[in-house]
Amino acid sequence: MPCEQNWFGDLISHPRIVVEAHSVDDIIRILKDPVQFPSPVRAVGSNHSTSLCGVAEGGTLIKMKMKRILNVGADTVTVEAGAEYIDIAKELERHGLQFHVNTEIGNLSAGSAACAGTKDGSMPGEYGQVGSYVIAIKLVLPNGELLEVTETGQPELMRQVRSSYGTFGIVYEVTFRVRPLTPMKVYHRTFDLDEFSHNFADLKKLNTSMMMYLFPFTNKVTIEFREYNPNARGKPHRRGWAMRNDFWAVSGPRVADLVDRFVFPRWLRYKIVDGLNALWRVILHYLVTSDYTIPPDQIIRYPPVGGVSRYTFSLFAFPENQYPDVLRAFYQFCIDYYRKTGYRMNLLCVGYAIAHDQHALLSYSYDGPVMTIDPVSTGNPGWKEFLAEFNYFCADRNGAPLLNQTWGLTREIVRRAFGERLQVIADVRRKFDPENRLLNDYFAELFA
Repeated sequence: MPCEQNWFGDLISHPRIVVEAHSVDDIIRILKDPVQFPSPVRAVGSNHSTSLCGVAEGGTLIKMKMKRILNVGADTVTVEAGAEYIDIAKELERHGLQFHVNTEIGNLSAGSAACAGTKDGSMPGEYGQVGSYVIAIKLVLPNGELLEVTETGQPELMRQVRSSYGTFGIVYEVTFRVRPLTPMKVYHRTFDLDEFSHNFADLKKLNTSMMMYLFPFTNKVTIEFREYNPNARGKPHRRGWAMRNDFWAVSGPRVADLVDRFVFPRWLRYKIVDGLNALWRVILHYLVTSDYTIPPDQIIRYPPVGGVSRYTFSLFAFPENQYPDVLRAFYQFCIDYYRKTGYRMNLLCVGYAIAHDQHALLSYSYDGPVMTIDPVSTGNPGWKEFLAEFNYFCADRNGAPLLNQTWGLTREIVRRAFGERLQVIADVRRKFDPENRLLNDYFAELFA
C-alpha cells in the first residue's frame, strides 16, 4: 500500500489507493465505486494538518488538484476546492480586494477552509476564522449526489458544514466574502508577564488585532498590534512582512533544529534558543513596523513538502477573561515540565485574540471571545510527550481545540470542550453518511 504523510512528516498513513481529483466528476466516480475506491475516503489539499484528520488508513486518499479561480466579484470570490489561499489572495490583490482573514499558512486549500478550523487574530469588527466568511459551499455527498449550501438559504446547515471536517461530503467549490484592499498599520510592544496581566484590560480597550509571541522561559510577551489605516499615504512597506515571514518560516526553524541536534550541553543549547528569541523581538520591534502595510503580505507560501526548515504546532483557545491566569499557569507548566523531564520547545509559542464567533458550530469562540496558546517546535525529541500533558493542562482550564490543528485529542477532551454541539455534528454526519464512507478512525473516536 502507498505510504502517505502530512506536510511536516510526522503523521504516516497507508491508504490502499491514492488518487487525484481534477474535476467534480472524478470525485463522484470515486465515491460511487467502493470496490475500486474503498472506505474511508478522505480528501486533502496541502495536508498541513497536525492531527490525524486526513488519514485514510486502508482506504482512499484523494489529492485535490482542482485549483481554478472561477470568479472574482465586487465582494466575493468563487474558487475550486484545491485552490490555495495565497494564490487566491494574490488574484484578489490584482482586483483591489483582500480576504477578511489573512491567515499565515498560505497553502491552506479552499476546501479545508470551508469545512475545517483555522486561526488568526481578529481584526477590529471582524472574525478570526476563515470559514466565517465562506458564504456558499458545493459538496459531493457520500452517495455521489451533489449538494449546494448557502449562508442565506440554509444558515443552520452552513454552520454545521463549516465544522464537518470533510465527514458530510467532499467540498469541490467555495465562495468567500471579501473586502476592499485596505492599508494596515502594524507595531509591537513587549511586556513581562506581570505587566501583561496588569495592563490586560487596557490592552483589550485598544480595539486592535492582537497576535502574541510567548516566551515562557524569559517571562515575556510580545504583542503584535494590527489595525486598518485607510488614510495611509505613500508607498506600502513590504519588506517588514517579508523579513518576518522568512525568520518565522525558514531561518528560525532551520537554526533551531541545528542547535537542538548539535549543541551540547543542554543549558547552552537553550541559552542559544533564548538568544534567537531575543533577536526575534528586536526584528519585530524595529523592522516589522509601519503605518502602511498590505494585509495579504502576512500570508506565507510554504514549500510543497516540509524540508530542513519545517516546524509543527498545536493549539488550545481559552475564554478571554481567564487568559492572564491561564497564561501565567502555562509559563509555570513549561518551567516545571522542563525541570521534570529536561524537555522544552526549541521555538517560541504564539497566541491569537479571536472574536466571539458562532458561524461554525464547533467554533472555539462560540461562547465568547477567546485567546489561544499555540506551542511551536521543530518536533524535537519529547515534543509529542509534552503535548500529551499540555492537552490535559488545557482541558482542565476550559480550553477548546481545533480538530485539525491540535495533536493528540481524545473523545473526552473534545466532549468537554464542545458538549452537545459535538453530538449535533455526529448526528448530522450519520444522516449524510450512514455507510461511513468518509469516516476514518480519528473521527470515529471523536464522534463516538
